[in-house]
Amino acid sequence: MKVYFVGAGPGDPELITVKGRRLLEEADVVIYAGSLVNPEILRYAAPGARLYNSAALTLEEILAIMQSAVAKGEKVVRLHTGDPSLYGAIQEQIDALEEQGLPYEIVPGVSSFAAAAAAVKREFTLPGLSQTLILTRRAGRTPVPAAEGLPALSCHRASLCLFLSSQDLAAAATELARGYGEATPAAVVYKASWPEERVIYGTLADIAARAREAGIDRTALLLVGDFLGGSYQRSRLYDPDFSHSFRPGRPTDD
Repeated sequence: MKVYFVGAGPGDPELITVKGRRLLEEADVVIYAGSLVNPEILRYAAPGARLYNSAALTLEEILAIMQSAVAKGEKVVRLHTGDPSLYGAIQEQIDALEEQGLPYEIVPGVSSFAAAAAAVKREFTLPGLSQTLILTRRAGRTPVPAAEGLPALSCHRASLCLFLSSQDLAAAATELARGYGEATPAAVVYKASWPEERVIYGTLADIAARAREAGIDRTALLLVGDFLGGSYQRSRLYDPDFSHSFRPGRPTDD
């Protein structure tokens, strides 16, 4: 047997992948991020599965559970919120498993940034506005490289999604405004895809105050960029004048 790192999705139990749900149903041991994973998703676990909330565990304790279970021939699901490749702290787990010679597999999940885009009903990559999406966080107890600070990233004026920074929205908005400008559209998405999902709209000048008035100070993403409201160009892919390997363009008059 092996360890499966499974992305649980952003919160809605139906947004876990088909493969992720199947593995949960088959798992003998489930180690889940209790502070973030929607407990409703645990309903997919087998009745006899042993459940461990990793919020109360250290890395060493998590690895010991994995090692013991695999040694017994059991299937382990390590359940992370969203997609495990983003702020999932899985690399240190993977490296430790490789050192121990334990087999593992990574199963992608739907990230909260995708659920946030669905909540605001916008596309991040609009022709003529932005073809780049920046996924980042503000420096806090965990630092970020100097070149990846918000003032530096804001100079690109790309579509941006800020993780793990909802308690510092005022400072984040101030730093982002240096490059984007205070009038740039912004939105705060609280608990994207959960039943209690909320969306607050504004600009970088007032989004922090609007979120504070709404009582939002955690479990939220900040979206920034003209994709939230700017005019954009029509897609070339579906333009009748545009030819590609699946469809010829319409003839042009000489």
